[in-house]
Amino acid sequence: MMPPLVSILIPCYNAAPWLTATLESALAQTWPQKEIIVVNDGSTDQSLALARPFSERGVKIIEQPNRGAAAARNAALGAAGGDFVQFLDADDLLAPEKIARQMAVLTAEPKGAIASGPWGSFTDEPGHAVFHTKPVWADLTPVDWLVRSWSGGGMFPPLVWLAPRDVLAAAGPWNEALTLDDDGEYFTRVLLHAAGIRFVPGAASYYRAHTGPRISAARGERAARSSFASCESKERQLLAAENSPRVREAIGCNWQRFAWEQMAAAPGLAAMAIKHARKLAPDLPPPKGSRSYRLAAKVLGWTRARKLQLAVQELIHR
Repeated sequence: MMPPLVSILIPCYNAAPWLTATLESALAQTWPQKEIIVVNDGSTDQSLALARPFSERGVKIIEQPNRGAAAARNAALGAAGGDFVQFLDADDLLAPEKIARQMAVLTAEPKGAIASGPWGSFTDEPGHAVFHTKPVWADLTPVDWLVRSWSGGGMFPPLVWLAPRDVLAAAGPWNEALTLDDDGEYFTRVLLHAAGIRFVPGAASYYRAHTGPRISAARGERAARSSFASCESKERQLLAAENSPRVREAIGCNWQRFAWEQMAAAPGLAAMAIKHARKLAPDLPPPKGSRSYRLAAKVLGWTRARKLQLAVQELIHR
């Protein structure tokens, strides 16, 4: 019997310094039945020229005008024929056994489970990646995973997951209107359509930290509006699955995190997020921070202390 086909989907925008290593990582997967699809999202560097020779090794290349990572992933999904899907950004890497180890677990599980695994962050060499164990590195129900993650228990970038195509279809496409936290919004839907999460210890992924183009590093009013919309969608999805004190507290943490991160770029949205967090979880503790911030927070409250911290940082960097 032929093993299930796994589609490895790679959105690419100006990833020339890293794309070759990423494609070699995908080709090196030991799982025997795989297809690799690269969507070149209007790159203006040498990404397309670097990708084209890989077509001789079976890599399918799709070209489109620049429409963003979510649109590129949707285009890749539309062209994919796999029973399972692996998303892989054009600057990240997979351990050779990553997919095979996850498939060994998923094919032995009841239909509908999705697989995760450990991931580490690196700059130049994946051998230098740092792996920090988090509470979400475990077998969990979808709601348990989201509550742990949003309450400070860690997160997973897209490359960590391996999901059945049927689960992705039930969750719906990537939201192409989002720029920041489009992956958080998408995988909230995916997890809540899954039968459960299976953590596979040996299925390692490598997330590259760099200063080049990466949507998760987007800043400014537009990015803040995207993140706000993502938080709204995630709240609706999780409350529909379970409306309980622990869920409301986790959602409150999510809103508080948004306010902390976006207070400088979008103070109005940050203020709305703080009110929403307090309504959902009135006893939510303040965000953690530096010693000077904590001292100021005792006197001023955490929101004023955060504003003061940001003002000092701006003065220093002028």
